[in-house]
Amino acid sequence: MLPAVFTDWFRARKWRPRAHQLDLLALAEKGRSALLIAPTGAGKTLAGFLPALADLTRRGRVRRQPGSTVDRGIHTLYISPLKALAVDIERNLATPIREMDLPINVETRTGDTPQSKRQRQKLNPPDILLTTPEQLALLIASGDAERFFKGLRYIVLDELHSLVISKRGHLLSLGIARLRAMCPRLQTIGLSATVADPQALQAWLMPQEQDKAPLLSERIVVEGGAKPEITILDSRDRVPWSGHSARYAMPEVYEAICRHATTLLFVNTRSQAELLFQELWRINEDNLPIALHHGSLDASQRRRVEAAMADNRLRAVVATSTLDLGIDWGDVDLVVHVGAPKGASRLAQRIGRSNHRMDEPSRALLVPANRFEVMECQAALDANYLGAQDTPPIGEGTLDVLAQHVLGMACAAPFDAEDLYREIVSAFPYSALPRSQFDRVVEFVATGGYALKTYERYARIRKRADGLWRVSNPQIAQQYRLNIGTIIEAAELTVRLTRQRGRGANVRGGPVLGKIEEYFVEMLAPGDTFLFAGKVLRFEGIRENECIVSKGGQGNPKIPAYAGGKFPLSTYLAEQVRGMLASPERWNELPPQVRDWLKIQKEKSVIPSREQLLIETFPHENRFYMVTYPFEGRLAHQTLGMLLTRRLERARARPLGFVATDYSMAIWGLRDMGQMFESGELSMENLFDEDMLGDDLEAWLAESWMLKRTFRNCAVIAGLIERRHPGKEKTGRQVTVSADLIYDVLRSHEPDHILLQATRADAAAGLLDIRRLADMLLRIKGRIMLKRLQQISPLAVPVMLEIGREPVVGEAHDDILAQAADEIIAEAMGGVE
Repeated sequence: MLPAVFTDWFRARKWRPRAHQLDLLALAEKGRSALLIAPTGAGKTLAGFLPALADLTRRGRVRRQPGSTVDRGIHTLYISPLKALAVDIERNLATPIREMDLPINVETRTGDTPQSKRQRQKLNPPDILLTTPEQLALLIASGDAERFFKGLRYIVLDELHSLVISKRGHLLSLGIARLRAMCPRLQTIGLSATVADPQALQAWLMPQEQDKAPLLSERIVVEGGAKPEITILDSRDRVPWSGHSARYAMPEVYEAICRHATTLLFVNTRSQAELLFQELWRINEDNLPIALHHGSLDASQRRRVEAAMADNRLRAVVATSTLDLGIDWGDVDLVVHVGAPKGASRLAQRIGRSNHRMDEPSRALLVPANRFEVMECQAALDANYLGAQDTPPIGEGTLDVLAQHVLGMACAAPFDAEDLYREIVSAFPYSALPRSQFDRVVEFVATGGYALKTYERYARIRKRADGLWRVSNPQIAQQYRLNIGTIIEAAELTVRLTRQRGRGANVRGGPVLGKIEEYFVEMLAPGDTFLFAGKVLRFEGIRENECIVSKGGQGNPKIPAYAGGKFPLSTYLAEQVRGMLASPERWNELPPQVRDWLKIQKEKSVIPSREQLLIETFPHENRFYMVTYPFEGRLAHQTLGMLLTRRLERARARPLGFVATDYSMAIWGLRDMGQMFESGELSMENLFDEDMLGDDLEAWLAESWMLKRTFRNCAVIAGLIERRHPGKEKTGRQVTVSADLIYDVLRSHEPDHILLQATRADAAAGLLDIRRLADMLLRIKGRIMLKRLQQISPLAVPVMLEIGREPVVGEAHDDILAQAADEIIAEAMGGVE
């Protein structure tokens, strides 16, 4: 039941609590955990906090003496996937708390929070703490965690669907399991707008018991909400055949910005954000206030942009995923999505940032960057109107994250292995973890494993005479806290701006603009220019871990590329694009130039059915090409290309290379593969048989750099290799060398090492997309269609334009190789464009 101060507050504003808000409050007061699924603007955040606010109001104000500590600890923990979201929630909560004069104090704690404030929070905890999964892991690894959390009643998990699907979610689930052990009355409240599998989220919110049916939380579903108004840009200009920048459409995007009060422009990569921000400023004749927001920018710059956005001082913000969750800016009246969204749920999430009210339609404009993306955008638009969701499933908890957590628990206090195991398997992602596997992880944290146990540096925990495991020495705990977390970004340098141009790196002082990836800076020479933080910067040099830059400079600026920035194409959207391609009656939904492209493909080659795999072969410039169209995403296609080239090599087809996009994959070589298929020298069924995922995959992985790269990340997460040490930080190259040496030792002497197991699982699920590739090979069995051509087909043009393209960092110029592109297009289209 709501305290009177709340009902009076609602009445004074001529509001009333919504039914789902009161339902969630009622469940919470009965001691139940719950999942609330509600559309954007339905008041999810207030619903999630209402139980805590009501309980704290009844408790009354706690008198705090200056300099004293409070034994009670925090009452409610709010966990969000984004720092910006935590800051936004703090701002939104402050208003009702102030207006009702509630005896409640709220604070944030993120990676941007100063150390002095974090220390003060541990001495005098706020009633409600808004934080991130990494900060929770730090807090529970502290020796005074029990005092800090002993009064904890509620955990509110915002954008739950986004939290649970990654290693961050695995670490968070283990942290919540520890909190439950400390606070048996703890209740969890999950909030989400986009949910593909509600029961999995309900199970994630609850403690589980091994070998029993999953225990589920309560669930409240809010139906309704205004349908979004989504349009796809039908550009006056020619839609490019390939590329990802969508620079062709910026004049029309700028016109849309001018017509609206506030616009959020979402892109999929940070390099794309830098490029398009610069392009918008170039054509910004009205001098509109336009800002840039992405994760590599300095925290102070991001906060200034967020504050300006909240105060309606900006007309547009170009942003990456740093702003696509939950930010409540009601005055945003248009979302522009530049490039295809790669997932129906992601598009729904981003569109929800426009008109952040349940009863008003969100407005969005989709801007495809190339012709295949036009179909992908149409599929995403259709999915949004149908309410289809394609968030990834919750995977099994990974072993590298488990190793990090085990070490963290030893840093907090000595632990009993049996007690810790029971606690860990209560977390949904780890509920099927065998005891033997847990013991191997503990042994790894204690010794590094059989092959490394003679090295003292890998002995991070020790067993005491009483059977409890403790951390080996205080330095281990210090290094653990410096290296906590599961987000492994490429090694970065701090970008520092100087006015002393031409002095190289021998300057001091100057403002920090953000961070940039080390490998990109290593490609620069003094005097080179690049785009960063919306500015053209001149590279001066590197000093320690800083990239020294000055403003301006000559020549075409490069765009920094960021590792791991691209999203994979979701299985759902891939299926929808295949279906659209195979249904000529649906082509009328597409712009004329795309519709005509598909019609000419049908005339010159063939359009595959939804379940078929089309293989086209043709000669071009003294080479022979084989192009396939699986529509399974870049990762699966890259793995397919690697495995097929091995098989073609054995068949003496003399392949020279391959290239993959989200939609297709092309292999080129010295022999006519189409002729080899027709003569029977090469069998299509054998070439695409599922057994390629057996010995061929193992053989390729054994000699591939890819597993080494994956192992490096697992080793850092598991704490085997530390990036940061007190007072210094390893370079990316130093970390890689260390990881490569250990990887080679383990492969030779302990091939079943726990980290090698984690590495293979990671590669199969992430970099290689093995499951998706296996499903595709099964689907096309007996449905492969060969089309021998004498020239490039219209459908093959996009992937052919990727071949031979020089790696321009950040995909800077769509007109690169323009002459070669025009020749390819003319050949494929027969002069029709």
